[in-house]
Amino acid sequence: MKMKRAPIRSRPALALAGAAVLVAAALGGAGQVGAVPVLQGSQTIKAGAGPGWPKTLHPNDFVARVDNPRFPLKPGSRWHYRGVDADGRFTDNMHVKHKTKTIEGVRATVVHDVVLRHGKQREVTNDWYAQDRHGNVWYFGENTKELDRHGHVTSREGSFKAGRDGARPGVLFPGHPRVGLKARQEYYKGHAEDHFKILDRHAHVSVPYVSSHNAVKTKEWTPLEPGIVEHKYYVRGVGDVKEVTVKGSKERLRLVSFHRG
Repeated sequence: MKMKRAPIRSRPALALAGAAVLVAAALGGAGQVGAVPVLQGSQTIKAGAGPGWPKTLHPNDFVARVDNPRFPLKPGSRWHYRGVDADGRFTDNMHVKHKTKTIEGVRATVVHDVVLRHGKQREVTNDWYAQDRHGNVWYFGENTKELDRHGHVTSREGSFKAGRDGARPGVLFPGHPRVGLKARQEYYKGHAEDHFKILDRHAHVSVPYVSSHNAVKTKEWTPLEPGIVEHKYYVRGVGDVKEVTVKGSKERLRLVSFHRG
């Protein structure tokens, strides 16, 4: 299971009666409902977030910035993590780029993520995120490559882009997290099928950079690796601060430093 930063590692479209219809979709806290415009043709984005979430979206549903308090992606922001897994210790550096990438008509924020072992790049990824007007952060895909110790690309497994080969965006983090809320974070059949569930809104977490008693704790998993379950902790104003595998392979990651853009 690929550990995404601040992720890890149904389909029928709605019938349309005219050029545009409004679909009621539960998007926020309990009882909060938003109207999601759904248009025909190339203007319709097929989503894969699961029951209770919109099955189709329109580019106009999205806003220009990702400023969800617990998943802020302000351009120029940088996160530095240290972790350990079956292969030993590693570091992970995440950087929000000032450029964007247009996917399915949506202008997505680009996050550059580099994993290093012994000072050498072993995984390099560009992730693409966009936020809807309800504050939900959607994951539109990634371009990832794994490298050997000599810098040669050994795999691009997990790469996908919404709208290509049946891939769909999913909700990486909700605008109004509540305990029990769950959704699909991504969908590219057989390659990218991560899910999350909110476990706690007032969890305690302590890492080198920050301590909090009000972290949002999630459970994340993928049917592609059914023996692995991960917990993540998100802190307001910072984002993902800790990841730990609680079932399966033993991996953990902690935030060491953070620079707000």
